[in-house]
Amino acid sequence: MDAKLTLKLNANVIERAKKYASKRKVSLSKVVENQLDLITRDEPSADIKISPFVSSIADGKALNDTRDWKELRSDYIDYLDEKHH
Repeated sequence: MDAKLTLKLNANVIERAKKYASKRKVSLSKVVENQLDLITRDEPSADIKISPFVSSIADGKALNDTRDWKELRSDYIDYLDEKHH
């Protein structure tokens, strides 16, 4: 069942959110609903690992990583090897 919700937000945040939703061809309401659903769920499944990069995207904080691209690539290859073997 859908219900209405009125929010008071910073105008700049609203504009950025509208652009975000438009690029993904979804409604702003759906973006807000998905985010609220994500943050209000109980504990995430213990068998699903969330990478620091994905976590940084989810919480909007930049990932503080000073490694160069070769080291990042190596870590990613190691991760894929572990995941698929």
